[in-house]
Amino acid sequence: MVNFESVRNIAFLEPVNSFSDMAKDEFCKKFHLENCFTTPMTTIRQIVDYVGQNPDTLGVLPLENTIDGTIRESLDCLMYSKNPAIRIIAEIVLPIELCLLSKTTEFYSITGLIATPRLLGKCQEFIQNELPRHLNLIEAPTMLEAANDLRNHNLTYASIGNRKIAQNCMLNILKENINDDKNNNTKYILIGAIETDITDNDKTTVAFKTSNTPGALLEILKIFLEHDINLSYISSCPSRKEQGKYTFIINLDGHIKDTNISNAIEEIKPKTSFFKCLGAYN
Repeated sequence: MVNFESVRNIAFLEPVNSFSDMAKDEFCKKFHLENCFTTPMTTIRQIVDYVGQNPDTLGVLPLENTIDGTIRESLDCLMYSKNPAIRIIAEIVLPIELCLLSKTTEFYSITGLIATPRLLGKCQEFIQNELPRHLNLIEAPTMLEAANDLRNHNLTYASIGNRKIAQNCMLNILKENINDDKNNNTKYILIGAIETDITDNDKTTVAFKTSNTPGALLEILKIFLEHDINLSYISSCPSRKEQGKYTFIINLDGHIKDTNISNAIEEIKPKTSFFKCLGAYN
């Protein structure tokens, strides 16, 4: 049986020093996995497939952002993973906070800024209100390359990045949380073939499809009610496989091993054309 002691590798979305990399660090601290190897990968599908093929590997996926909403690819890849044992085993919410970074410690000396076009757009209020009117702007392809490009400029230049880049590139944080939206958070999930235990703060996520008939969804929701199960989240998304068909995603308060939840699921499965537990976690 796979457990946290047998984990040797953790895959996450590249590039290194990204917010996905920071989420990986948080999961490592939570489960004491700091000595594991880490593997940056290009796509969500690559991560899910890689974890499915390597029992000693976990994966970190973005699941939901307060601005952009649910990351559909993460849900789809989990629902249709080639390895049915892969599931969500933990989640964290990471604040997406951008910082002004520089080699200098003098904020008011800044005359130039290096950043990606996307991050420049996310920090417009700060740039317009707190930086010089005739600021010299230089575009870079990534946060890390923007930070590295500071080596080619004098101390009056700064870049936009996160705390991990500041630490790894030995830069000073001149201003924190400079992004326009101060409530930008991303929920990340840890996936793997580990079977979690019951705690007092669990959540179970299930996905299912019903027949396209009146009352089909209501019939399933009533079963949850009859078993005294609180539904903290419910959504629907178009099926990848059938036009006009929808998949429902529901978060239940509690663990799939709880008697009331396991009994409810046994009643529900025959009433669905597709059912999968995507994980029980906290």
